[in-house]
Amino acid sequence: METDQPRRCRMRFLLFPLTLLCVTGLMGEPARAQHHASHDQAGASRSIPAAGQRWGTDAPLREGMQGIRVAVDALGHYQHGHMGPDQAVLLADKIEGHVRDMIAHCTLAPDADAALHAIIAPLLSNAGALRRDPGDLTVIAPMRKAVADYARQFDDPAAQRAK
Repeated sequence: METDQPRRCRMRFLLFPLTLLCVTGLMGEPARAQHHASHDQAGASRSIPAAGQRWGTDAPLREGMQGIRVAVDALGHYQHGHMGPDQAVLLADKIEGHVRDMIAHCTLAPDADAALHAIIAPLLSNAGALRRDPGDLTVIAPMRKAVADYARQFDDPAAQRAK
């Protein structure tokens, strides 16, 4: 049990400021991209699961990603003109909220945590971009890719069924 606490604290220490800055939009795009790139490089240097295997998950991660998957899928209706920009902004807020909840409650192993960085970074940055400019539909595709990457990399039966 003692080993779980440092992992949780490390994840919160690393991700909470990133989340806060991305969500509030205080970090500029170049700085945010550089910060995310450093996380991606750190994650790339870690081991990856063997072929055919996936990272383990915990309940907060599975629940958060389910909510994100629903919101990202719903953005397809926005792309087709079946909902207005206000609804798209609400979906972006939901995506950001689910990521914040995952960060606050996640207890992943360090390698899985590092792999998750590459998934939540585009979710946060693109949801924030959609919130700031609902007319920019180009931000939806990277969120779809992040959800698909999660389904490929993490052991979550609901994500596998949704693929």
